[in-house]
Amino acid sequence: MTRTDRQRWLLPSHLVEPGGTGAPRPRRTARDWVVDTTLFLLAAFVGLLVADTTAQYTSEAVTLADQLAGAAACCALWARRRWPVGLAVVLSLVNVVAPVAAGALLASLFSVAVRRPFREVAWIGAFAVATSAVQVVVRPDPTTNAWLSVAIGSILVLLVTAWGMLVRSRRQLVEALRERARRAEAEAELRAAQAQRLAREAIAREMHDVLAHRLTLLSVHAGALEFRPDAPPEQVARAAGVIRDSAHEALQDLREIIGVLRTPGEGGEGDRPQPTLVTLDALVAESREAGADVVLDTTVDDPAAVPAATGRTVYRIAQEGLTNARKHAPGTVVTVTVRGRPGDGLTVDVHNPAPAGPVPHVPGSGQGLIGLTERATLAGGRMEHGPAPDGGFALHAWLPWPP
Repeated sequence: MTRTDRQRWLLPSHLVEPGGTGAPRPRRTARDWVVDTTLFLLAAFVGLLVADTTAQYTSEAVTLADQLAGAAACCALWARRRWPVGLAVVLSLVNVVAPVAAGALLASLFSVAVRRPFREVAWIGAFAVATSAVQVVVRPDPTTNAWLSVAIGSILVLLVTAWGMLVRSRRQLVEALRERARRAEAEAELRAAQAQRLAREAIAREMHDVLAHRLTLLSVHAGALEFRPDAPPEQVARAAGVIRDSAHEALQDLREIIGVLRTPGEGGEGDRPQPTLVTLDALVAESREAGADVVLDTTVDDPAAVPAATGRTVYRIAQEGLTNARKHAPGTVVTVTVRGRPGDGLTVDVHNPAPAGPVPHVPGSGQGLIGLTERATLAGGRMEHGPAPDGGFALHAWLPWPP
């Protein structure tokens, strides 16, 4: 049982079981029963005091009628939560001929001020003041000045109404805070869900960028062994070596990506460094060893000076370009061009001409270029890709390089 459940009896019924249009009326809580009983006893106490006073200058029949009317008015207070306005109007009229209903009238006015908007409270309060003035004429008290009686009745009505409006404003504040807390919890859940979704997308993008290159090498060389079973032993051994190395590198990259899901401190000291522009030469050399014809043209004299995030994005763009060229245009010359300097930004172009003949189908999702475009945009740059004028395919990206 939570702390809120244990304290339900301390809250009004409309806070424990909030109801809307068409919803059943909330049941009284223990607090509501205590409040209703207290108001009933107070109204009865005030009625007894008034009855004792009026009995001194009225007949026994009138006193008995007043006592019966006062008792009925006090009992009617148990319906004040369901019909606050109607009860206040009826008791205002009863108070004109039966002063002993004054306590019940004040309790009903308090209920109206707590539950109804200001416009209704204002006209009902004015009506109660008017009936109190009429009551001084209909049932005058010979022991009290008439104007003093009107003033006392008006002041009591105003005080009870103001007290009820204060309670209403406090309840509205509590409800506003509760609604704000619910919204804050909902927004926190949405932010957590969005953060989880973004983390999953980042992991998926990283897995595609890292593993697609390795798995494409496996697919291409395995396909070559399948379609050329009569290849010379040297080519078979070379293809098998590439498959073995690519599988080993893919496993290493997969371990690195899974390390992202670990909690801090579990990664160990043997984690592989993230690729940057410095490792672009190694990527090109690896592609050449796999049989691709790659030309690297760069004017960046000091690749280590390029920011790590920018260099990593350039590496991924070049890796995706080489992977796509190997899948869709095998045997062509792929040109990777890197230009830039601090302050002007960094550009990378990957171009391959159209293949000379038919190309075996290699499955692909087409999400790599979309992910790279998003990566470049998040880095503050841009990337374009599409068919080249010579019938091939070209990637062009610009990334910021602060001075």
